[in-house]
Amino acid sequence: MAGTILIIGTLDTKAVEFAYIRDLIAARGHATILLDAGVDEPRLTPDVGAARVATAGGSSIEALRAAHDRATALEVMCAGVRVVAIELLAEGRFDGVISLGGSGGTAIATSAMKVLPVGMPKVMVSTMASGDVSAYVDVKDITMMYSVVDVAGLNRLSRRILANAAGAVCGMVEQEIPPAEDHPLLAATMFGVTTPCVTRVRETLEAAGYEVLVFHAVGSGGRAMEALIADGFIAGVADVTTTEWCDELIGGVLSAGPDRLDAAARAGIPQVVSVGALDMANFGAIDTVPVKFADRELYRHNPQVTLMRTTPAENAELGRIVATKLNASTGPTVLFLPLRGVSMIDAEGMPFWSPEADAALFDAIRTTVDPARVELVELDMHVNDPAFADAMTDRLLAMLTAR
Repeated sequence: MAGTILIIGTLDTKAVEFAYIRDLIAARGHATILLDAGVDEPRLTPDVGAARVATAGGSSIEALRAAHDRATALEVMCAGVRVVAIELLAEGRFDGVISLGGSGGTAIATSAMKVLPVGMPKVMVSTMASGDVSAYVDVKDITMMYSVVDVAGLNRLSRRILANAAGAVCGMVEQEIPPAEDHPLLAATMFGVTTPCVTRVRETLEAAGYEVLVFHAVGSGGRAMEALIADGFIAGVADVTTTEWCDELIGGVLSAGPDRLDAAARAGIPQVVSVGALDMANFGAIDTVPVKFADRELYRHNPQVTLMRTTPAENAELGRIVATKLNASTGPTVLFLPLRGVSMIDAEGMPFWSPEADAALFDAIRTTVDPARVELVELDMHVNDPAFADAMTDRLLAMLTAR
């Protein structure tokens, strides 16, 4: 299947390399759109000029050239390329995207890739791809290919790598997904300490004819779920494990950011939510826990992960945050409270059992939640009790059926 591939290029510095990529793609029978994201005069004629990108980013190409400020130019072009990519996508102009570059070129091109839908082919050839690429990829399906050598001209090695990259994006665009029976997609959130609950929820929902995407609530999982909801992929949510808010509030290592719990509320899709694992913040190995937490209750989950019990004061604030977020819901929302414990290790006789801390959480929710927007269901059960999972599942299925 022939398609059109967007090439995001810094054509002031890497014209030869981008011309090579363009010609390889054209040889495969695909059309191309060459978008210039460079600041100085391009050495290869683009289809979409840098002036449009700079204007979309809130400046002008003349101002950027006059300033000779690389940091400002990078910020403007990153912002502008996001806007232009969305505009071109809305016009149906391209089916996949590719770029190449060093740190600056990678930052610009992946800024655009991160605002494109999951499933659209995205290939980035980068000198940065052998290290931590989380800042470039975030939660989108960007294929990072290490350039091995710097992206500086063509040679025997770089021609092979760039040809592989061009073949990769062409192959992705040409790929036809085998037909399959589609089922509505639901999302669920899970942690090791809420696995029994979420496993039962997932199995019941799948038996009812739904496809369930389970997200590991480790920061990236929550962000990925929020992004897919915002992109319209998800029909309903069983957000059992809202623990990422502990790390956002306290400073743990698994935060999903301040927008966690926003997407489903805005989208108006049915959601059942609980307070799974709000008894813990996460850190790395025990010797990495900040000194200020030295006197706190710690639990060595494994050699690489240390859990810290949340205090009553922290739980009260977490309750207010969760309830406030859900109060913004525009669709059917039910919040379930497991009164006998919120995680596998928050149960009588277990290390994080703290009725006082849990009570602070529940009381804050009760006083903050808006009953006109959120139905509050309190069950004298543990979060991992089968009956608790069944109660959440039954309510979600009822809401989905009613739509």
